[in-house]
Amino acid sequence: MEKVQLWLLILAGLSGAVTQSDLYGQVFVFPKESADAHVILNMNNSGPLQTFTVCLRYFTDLTRSYSLFSYATRARDNEILLFKEKPGELILHVGGDLVTFKVPEGRDTSTGWVHVCASWESATGIAELWVNGSPLPRKGLKKGYSVSNQGVIILGQEQDSFGGGFDAKQSFVGEIADVYMWDRATPTAAMQAANDNSQLPTSIVGWGSLQYQIKGYVVLKPTLA
Repeated sequence: MEKVQLWLLILAGLSGAVTQSDLYGQVFVFPKESADAHVILNMNNSGPLQTFTVCLRYFTDLTRSYSLFSYATRARDNEILLFKEKPGELILHVGGDLVTFKVPEGRDTSTGWVHVCASWESATGIAELWVNGSPLPRKGLKKGYSVSNQGVIILGQEQDSFGGGFDAKQSFVGEIADVYMWDRATPTAAMQAANDNSQLPTSIVGWGSLQYQIKGYVVLKPTLA
């Protein structure tokens, strides 16, 4: 684990220092389409993942495809990827395989912000996706697989290679906040905590103590909502 964290710190530190902050009430703003603007996150985990849950909020007016959460290793660029293919469709990749979730119209909030949680467990291969507190029909993929912990998390771009291979036409433009990742499948607990502002389960990526590095044109600003 120490070697993994050291490599991520070196990778992130090529153009600046890693910051650790409580980002409550703040958002990452990705102001324009770009092939280089992104945020690197550090994951505090000691071994391969048998389960995970990723949650975040986003706000965008894009109608093309874009990446929401990209986790890549040297062996696999889509170790974990949450990707908006088109309106009404979200794709979850695990270990290079994917499942597609159809998101019914009218699931957006009055503010335009979308809260999404994706989870997966190795024992059954079951993947869940929740949008604004409502679950979608469950899917299955990569039963028995272990997600490597030797990777890098990037917001704002989709990795086609470890830490790079970005395409501006898949970049995120808009705002992202409240990014969390757990090493167990806890979408129900995450949904409840998000809805009533209660204590969140202990996370391996947490907005309240986020280790991150901004690259390119990304701005940290107070939330408007």
